[in-house]
Amino acid sequence: MNYTLHQLQVFLKITQTKSITRAAEELHLTQPAVSIQLRNFQDQFEIPLTEIIGRQLYVTDFGKEIAIAADTILNEVHAINYKTMAFKGQLSGRLKLAVVSTGKYVIPYFLSDFLKTNASVELEMDVNNKTKVIKALKNNEVDFALVSVLPKDLAIESEVLLENRLVLVGNTDVVTTTRKSIPEVLYDSPLLFRELGSATRMAMEGYINQKKIQSKMAIQLTSNEAVKQAVIAGLGISIMPIIGLKNEMDNKQLKIISSSGLPLTTNWRLIWLKGKKMSPVGSAFLSFIQKEKEAIISDKFSWITNY
Repeated sequence: MNYTLHQLQVFLKITQTKSITRAAEELHLTQPAVSIQLRNFQDQFEIPLTEIIGRQLYVTDFGKEIAIAADTILNEVHAINYKTMAFKGQLSGRLKLAVVSTGKYVIPYFLSDFLKTNASVELEMDVNNKTKVIKALKNNEVDFALVSVLPKDLAIESEVLLENRLVLVGNTDVVTTTRKSIPEVLYDSPLLFRELGSATRMAMEGYINQKKIQSKMAIQLTSNEAVKQAVIAGLGISIMPIIGLKNEMDNKQLKIISSSGLPLTTNWRLIWLKGKKMSPVGSAFLSFIQKEKEAIISDKFSWITNY
């Protein structure tokens, strides 16, 4: 056996993405380079690691066992690097975050200065819907999760980062100055929803049910960005977190529709498993958040109060 760490890294990424193309994208390599590394790695084993059926790549049972071993080896290599940096007096290690989709407008501002100050810290951040984010936290796959609605069946601790306001928005052609009531406006315009599992969708459905609002049509889209673009294009109206709408409201592409019971208000929270033994990086990040969050909010998010 004469495989390299680079081959292990490439093979592990292929098993995670189930795609040579996506593995190449995430590793910032060309597709041919990834294919060559996979072939060179496979040549060292008599048993197939992967197989192609149709156009889909599948990892064999043997390949899955090798992927587990590769992950263990790479983690040990990272540990050696981190210990080396620690002896030099530098904070090092991995910070693993799972972030709900709209949280991508929030968390970068709470990470920026921390990562600049601690250049040896590696960041792994997965942006997904609420259901998958909570699953990653529950399985202890991440240090922290960023959510706006706390899970009910999980023992956690939390730190509030920022107020989360959800508002009803439409494009500039939506009529709100006529005699039509909000229920009539909502009935006349298709409602744009996020997919099942989204915290934004849960909040929107709760509001609609509470107000007993009926709509002639509902359209489901898979991301806040898709919903936003659909609202701008005039496909309908939606309840959305204001955090991701600043540019569009400043450019007059979207406007807030006033309605009783809105905005809905929750909080963006950093959460972690209760009793979790924090890594040095995790502890340092939490301390940084607790110390600096008010300054970050004042500097980066004061605009929210203008709407």
